[in-house]
Amino acid sequence: METITIRASSLPELFDCPARWEAKHIRGLRLPKSGAAQLGTAVHAGTALYDQSRLDGSSLTADEAAGAVADAIHRPEEDVDWGEDSQSEAERIGIALHTLYCRDIAPKQQYVAVEATCEALHITDIGLTLTGTTDRITVDAVGDLGIADIKTGKSAVSADGTVSTGRHAAQIAVYELLAGAAIGRPITAPAEIIGLQVAKTDKGRRAGIGVITDACEMLVGDEENPGLLQMAADLLHAGRFYGNPSSQLCNPKFCPAYPACRWRK
Repeated sequence: METITIRASSLPELFDCPARWEAKHIRGLRLPKSGAAQLGTAVHAGTALYDQSRLDGSSLTADEAAGAVADAIHRPEEDVDWGEDSQSEAERIGIALHTLYCRDIAPKQQYVAVEATCEALHITDIGLTLTGTTDRITVDAVGDLGIADIKTGKSAVSADGTVSTGRHAAQIAVYELLAGAAIGRPITAPAEIIGLQVAKTDKGRRAGIGVITDACEMLVGDEENPGLLQMAADLLHAGRFYGNPSSQLCNPKFCPAYPACRWRK
């Protein structure tokens, strides 16, 4: 069976709209990255530098690590459509979220790896190879490993501090597989979603942690119900990249195939 390689981070898009996934990842069509997405990239860069320095023993301050946030905003590695947002405003918000994470989240966490990369996880029986990077690998009080994934957004954390987790479960399940392969140990502790609420004011910005348990169960199917990875492999090997005009991302701002999409009527 032919083996198809896919980045774990792209799986949610494959299930949301296979036609959009195919346009981006097979035909190579691209749109500029959104300002919101680049803000998330910038916060990831700053927090990763901060956490890695703690693992290395150099222990940068939050202010010192914040330079990575500014660099990602002002010197992005790909084209960014900032729209009505300015880079200076994005930098201000990004550094504020970074500082919030370093103050309220990082001190509570025990990490054993930051940005743990799995170059290739081969699942030969379904002809799929997964690649990707897990934000953090954690260790709990009894030595069990888990993962933590940082999510930024305008609805990442509700006013009561609740972090939405349900829509991330499928991606988290795959990241647990990748993390286990990257570190050479099974991931058995509950996963964490670290939510960082994007807002223009200090009052609106929030940080919180949500927990996902037994995410990997959705990867494994049975005789009657295929698991998540089997479903992905079936789509990819069959090449049935149907469209989903009901997707929230069915928009020319997010889909490079939108102008010529035959699924929109």
